[in-house]
Amino acid sequence: MSLFDEEPDKKPVDHVIGGDLSMISVDELTERIGILQQEIIRIEAEIATKHKSKNAAESLFR
Repeated sequence: MSLFDEEPDKKPVDHVIGGDLSMISVDELTERIGILQQEIIRIEAEIATKHKSKNAAESLFR
């Protein structure tokens, strides 16, 4: 197998909120949606963790 047979590495997706989407393929847009959905899940989990910590701290001082 030569170097020319290998697919080039995909660069990481840099998504800019409100950025121009017109030059992005449907496959790339679909990939971005998946990445953003995973990020939403990660952020929601962090919010839940912070709420639990806050509620635990508040219960100590009641």
